Amino acid sequence: MTDTTLETRTHGLFRFATAGSVDDGKSTLVGRLLHDSKAILADQLDAITRASEARGFGGGGQIDFALLTDGLRAEREQGITIDVAYRYFSTDRRNFVLADCPGHVQYTRNMVTGSTTADAVVVLVDVRNGVLEQTRRHLAVVQLLRVPHVIVAVNKVDLTGYDEAAFRAVEADAIALAGELGLPEVTVIPVSALAGDNVVEPSANTPWYDGPALLELLETLAVVDEAEDALAPFRFPVQTVIRPQGALAPGLDPEDFRDYRALAGQVSSGSVRVGDAVTVLPGGAVTTVVGIDTANGPLEQAFAPQSVALRLADEIDATRGTVIAAAADAPASAQDLTASLFWLDPRPLTPGQRVLVKYGTATVQAIVTELQGRRDLDTLALEPADSLAINDIGQARLRLASPLALVPYAEHRRNGAFVVIHPQDGATLAAGTVL
Repeated sequence: MTDTTLETRTHGLFRFATAGSVDDGKSTLVGRLLHDSKAILADQLDAITRASEARGFGGGGQIDFALLTDGLRAEREQGITIDVAYRYFSTDRRNFVLADCPGHVQYTRNMVTGSTTADAVVVLVDVRNGVLEQTRRHLAVVQLLRVPHVIVAVNKVDLTGYDEAAFRAVEADAIALAGELGLPEVTVIPVSALAGDNVVEPSANTPWYDGPALLELLETLAVVDEAEDALAPFRFPVQTVIRPQGALAPGLDPEDFRDYRALAGQVSSGSVRVGDAVTVLPGGAVTTVVGIDTANGPLEQAFAPQSVALRLADEIDATRGTVIAAAADAPASAQDLTASLFWLDPRPLTPGQRVLVKYGTATVQAIVTELQGRRDLDTLALEPADSLAINDIGQARLRLASPLALVPYAEHRRNGAFVVIHPQDGATLAAGTVL
């Protein structure tokens, strides 16, 4: 991210995902990261070592690092990653949440799940195979999801004798593809997940590479979403309306008990102070914040992502799904939604289909009025289509039963994302982004 106007952070919690084609070594890379950063407990390491020996992996106490993340029995038996495996670890500089995403094309939907909230995505490429169709698919998803940082890890460089020319050829292809897809900035690193080259520490085996090791880069990348949250307009999706039934919130005057009414939720972006003018959406009623309450007492100001209860000067009809926004910069409410859809269900999407749209804390009925096309992942161009199948990325227009305060995904990742749900069985049909 090159926008220097953002006050980005390089400490605290950092989320990243790994992706790549089958057998590119994603799980092994994640396992190596956990092992070399000393994020594995001794008993877990012993269990993985025994499991590696039972599978005949290597020899002499070598570890199959993929076992640290391939937790499902089906994955271990087949040697592939099916589900998104989440792991938590920390270094002296930062806490991490990582998501090891599947590589096979039929599990692309899981890669969407793992990347939606990621600060960075590490896309692995086997140096012997180069950039493949699935590499293009993963980078296209990353571009559409606006993941702030993209890293291409060219893996298995040890199998080419650490040949610089082999790495440079893949690096050039990856950078060219990123430019073609409109990704603003990509970092390419030569690694060997199995041998540990350039994963946690710089490797002496690649003297021709003078960039950071993967973990060093992850420790220093900015948490862009938090900076965007701070600079974005105030948004507060209401989760519930509070009327206490026997206990006072800390700091409240007992005389106000019978009149106490607050709207509780999490600040999704921006900040709000006592005395600020706000707009209640839908409807557009304007009022003033007269109090901000928490479990630890009242506040003068609340920031994203704090969970608070807002007291308003006027008694306004609000329910779960209502959005409180800064009066000076309130989004328009709309019933027509144009969106990118990442279709996740085996049942196809067709025009005229009735669905539920979960946007923020609101869930409304909707109908798909138009399918505007399917993305060609070679070019990201929109092509005509009669339906969307599982793992397709398309663009559609939906008519909502009730207006929502929609924010384009390009303006704010969290406020511009939603989920499409099957109205009968509750299955998640698609992840969507507001266009």
